[in-house]
Amino acid sequence: MTTNQLTPAQHAILAKAINTSGGKIDWFPDHIKGGARKKVIDGMFNRALITPDGEGWSVAAEGYDSLGMARPAPILAPQGAPDATAAPLLANPELEADVAACEAQWAKDATTEQAKPRTREHSKQADVIRMLQRPEGATIHQICTATGWQAHTVRGTFAGAFKKKLGLTITSDKVQGGERVYRIA
Repeated sequence: MTTNQLTPAQHAILAKAINTSGGKIDWFPDHIKGGARKKVIDGMFNRALITPDGEGWSVAAEGYDSLGMARPAPILAPQGAPDATAAPLLANPELEADVAACEAQWAKDATTEQAKPRTREHSKQADVIRMLQRPEGATIHQICTATGWQAHTVRGTFAGAFKKKLGLTITSDKVQGGERVYRIA
């Protein structure tokens, strides 16, 4: 057995493949997509944990060793019997529990991240939100003076960070002959 240190994602991917699909890699954690998925695959391939199998990837012998599992032995078919290409693997309850725990933690993290948008208490963004929450609201000029931002940055922050990311509703009023005043509704 080797002393390969696996990342939690690599451990979960290898364990799931060994326990559910006979060593075929067909599952990735929900948070690993696109380029990150390619990096995880490349990392495991460079460490010889996985090997290409024609259409995709399979756990290599080193992958079994890094999880402390016995390598699958090829099954020799008796004469006259249909070809058997892989040995059936017994499920390992410890690894299944690890995979389930990782999936639960990732789901919890994703829910927590979606539930509360992250803002710092003493940031310029927080200052602007406080200005917009005042009964008198704030003008673009007042916000520019307070933050040092340019007017287009303030308007972009309203549309992007406040409306799209934080889900705030910003209203504006313009008194005749005066500046437009913005408020959070």
